[in-house]
Amino acid sequence: MSPLVQISHLDFAYGQTLVLKHVDLTIESGMMVGIIGPNGGGKTTLLRLLLGLLKPTRGSITIDGLTPERAIARGDVVGYLPQNSALPANFPLNVRQVVRLGLAGKAGLLRSPSRDDVNFSETLIERVGIRELAEQPIAQLSGGQMQRALIARALAARPKLLLLDEPTTGIDRSGQQRFVDFLKDIQRELGLTVILVSHDLRAVSAVSDRIACLNVTVHYHDVPHNMPRELANQMFSCDLEAMGLGESCGCDRIAPVKVSSLIPSPGTPGEG
Repeated sequence: MSPLVQISHLDFAYGQTLVLKHVDLTIESGMMVGIIGPNGGGKTTLLRLLLGLLKPTRGSITIDGLTPERAIARGDVVGYLPQNSALPANFPLNVRQVVRLGLAGKAGLLRSPSRDDVNFSETLIERVGIRELAEQPIAQLSGGQMQRALIARALAARPKLLLLDEPTTGIDRSGQQRFVDFLKDIQRELGLTVILVSHDLRAVSAVSDRIACLNVTVHYHDVPHNMPRELANQMFSCDLEAMGLGESCGCDRIAPVKVSSLIPSPGTPGEG
């Protein structure tokens, strides 16, 4: 079976500034893959490339055999949860209406969604635990409730791939744990492939089948607990034990790194 996402020999530059270099990453269907790395390491740029908002300087990306632009245009291949989910207090739509917006790309702007898709969106509202909030204005939801509503919107068209951008930002520790548990359940039930982009080592390691460490290039791609302690220390200036153990390591305070010092030796097991 061919991989759902294939990133090959990918470079991207803003002008003369190289942001991504020789990125190779293969993601099989049904996998939950966390992409971590320091601020400025290229995570946001990679997401924009996956969403078809940017074009590679060199190399290629395919999603289900399609370019990102064609995959997004299909409407039912990629779902996306953005980092900033804040809405104005007077946003005019309720929760149910926002979730059904996720069907627009699949049905087309001038066509109504099918009854089956509408029924599925109702099932999602119940499954994410916000059935009693369906008629409530979306802007009145708490941060955790908003995340669940927007995930339901992202999943309404039954995509094969779900992209999550820093989904635990602004959620307290207990809320993060509930989100992690929910995400694992919904991924398993729907057979989703998930790419979770974050600088939060704790959350990513708790939920991911595999993890990719991105700082201009991919320095590691394997299961989370095989990640070399030295690599985590260099990239995040914190101890790997903080991944699910002890207190927060403050990984949002990233120390500068020298990219060349992080490139693994050729032939090291587990590299992507």
